[in-house]
Amino acid sequence: MEKVTIDEVEIEVNPLQVHDVRRPVTKALDADHVAMNYFELAPGDSFSGGLHTHHDQEELFYVESGTAEFEVGRDREIETVEAGEVIRFPPGEFQKGYNPEDAEEDVVGWAIGAPGARHDWDEIESVVYCRVCEEERAHGTRINEEGRFEFTCTECGTTFQM
Repeated sequence: MEKVTIDEVEIEVNPLQVHDVRRPVTKALDADHVAMNYFELAPGDSFSGGLHTHHDQEELFYVESGTAEFEVGRDREIETVEAGEVIRFPPGEFQKGYNPEDAEEDVVGWAIGAPGARHDWDEIESVVYCRVCEEERAHGTRINEEGRFEFTCTECGTTFQM
């Protein structure tokens, strides 16, 4: 058995620095089969930074307080998630969750992914602008040795990092 309080879990932010508070509960509890992260999102902050999907993991987001918005699918349909609500994304569904810029309050939320406590980077795709294709394309996504996100266009093979 493992037990922690949220305040005991060290803050680790996304390499894109799209939020100030992310507490990887999975790591603190040494969990193997589920990923769980606690977030505090100020207006303009996001859970992950960009439209993406996990082909090997479903994700659930629980909004404890505030109101989050999610861009869903490649057409980026907006879905609003209020305090006390949960939204689920099956493997392969693109999504991006965030606290809107004009929000009047922070969002406190939880991201839960299963199966697996860690990402299989070969199974993640992000939708970003490709400078060679000159449009948004799906990109393979990984964190490189420098701790930065690296994107490789699935159409032309161009690689860049952020």
